Amino acid sequence: MSVSGTAGVEGLPAEQQPPEDPLRAWRGLADTSVLLDGFHALKHALRFGARIPVALTSDKAAVLALAADLAPDVAAALDALLAETDDATLRALVPRLHPTAVAALAVRPSRTANLQVLAHTPRPAPVVVLDDPRNLGNAGAVIRLAAGFGATGVVTTGTLDPWHPTVVRGGAGLHFATAVERVDVAELPAGPVFALDAEGEDIRGLKLPDDAVLAFGSERSGLSSELRARADHLVSLPMRPQVSSYNLATSVGMTLFHWSSGRPPGAQV
Repeated sequence: MSVSGTAGVEGLPAEQQPPEDPLRAWRGLADTSVLLDGFHALKHALRFGARIPVALTSDKAAVLALAADLAPDVAAALDALLAETDDATLRALVPRLHPTAVAALAVRPSRTANLQVLAHTPRPAPVVVLDDPRNLGNAGAVIRLAAGFGATGVVTTGTLDPWHPTVVRGGAGLHFATAVERVDVAELPAGPVFALDAEGEDIRGLKLPDDAVLAFGSERSGLSSELRARADHLVSLPMRPQVSSYNLATSVGMTLFHWSSGRPPGAQV
């Protein structure tokens, strides 16, 4: 077993300097850190300012070639951060290793800081609420969508941890591009609540404000009674008769697109 790392990399802040013993650092941090599984998760985390104490790969040259092709803006940071180890060692640390053979550990953003972002008004973009979601992959896909649209944040109610490794994998590292937290319904951010419901008003006749709180029920049981009681508006998506429902991420994507279509072309969040 061998590991090659680099210490004291010029231009990196102290907290981002690669550790002298990457494997020891990984084992000490794994239980309290966010696992970034794969090239795209690490790429996005770097772009959006995540603190990454350690990053490992079994093929550094291949990862840097991928960065040169797909993400040259983070190539230098990857070159500095990545430590190379053998494939068996990496798979022992990350049993479900991504095909790009790279993984990293990141510091989870402060809950206090995220809640401050969610509570700040006026907001330039909506907050997405997943009411008691059950599917980890769906939650990750929603966070990826929300980050892409520039949503202020994604909050979940219920028991699902939005920072679960499977959710982070589905979100491709974009948890660091928006505020992601779990809250109770009573703690939802301020703003008019537009809850998606098949019996609601057709969304095509509405303009969603920037400070909207967009709520989506669970994949199986829909909106909870508590969330429904909190809603200011029930809203429906256009759907062909006899079709039961859309996938959760699809519903979020359609709703955020409707919100964004009311903004001038090129508007930035």
